[in-house]
Amino acid sequence: MFNIVLVEPEIPQNTGNIARTCAATGSKLHIVKPMGFAIDDRKLKRAGLDYWHLLGVKYYDSLKDFFDKTRGGRYFFSTTKAQKKYTDIEFCDGDYILFGKETKGLPEELLYENPQSCIRIPMISEARSLNLSNAVAIVVYEALRQVGFFDLKTSGELTQYNW
Repeated sequence: MFNIVLVEPEIPQNTGNIARTCAATGSKLHIVKPMGFAIDDRKLKRAGLDYWHLLGVKYYDSLKDFFDKTRGGRYFFSTTKAQKKYTDIEFCDGDYILFGKETKGLPEELLYENPQSCIRIPMISEARSLNLSNAVAIVVYEALRQVGFFDLKTSGELTQYNW
């Protein structure tokens, strides 16, 4: 299982979409406050649809609180400022992958202190960034691919025909 960490998320629809991705992949969602919306925001619930019962979510009052409570974890920091690509990392079960708020990303001090753990998704230089929920999905599925998709269902079936 991977740990997806949203640091001060601002847009409820993004957080809802990320919650749905976490639920569908068996990843745990960690949310570092403050958030730019109330957790009962209807847009958040709507974006997550009916997957909330599949989701493990933990909340933290600050980054310090998060690191104190997850001490000993392996952390990766997704940022447009990184020198390494997300595909350069060998992900392991239990890794924490942090994503910053939509308008500012992760704190630069955190990135500066952890340069070898910073990862980026390649894009053209004129693009500022990807949508947060898209970025999470890209990185999570690469991590899952690397570990063989754990116990995720990897094949589907037609409803009206046999293969």
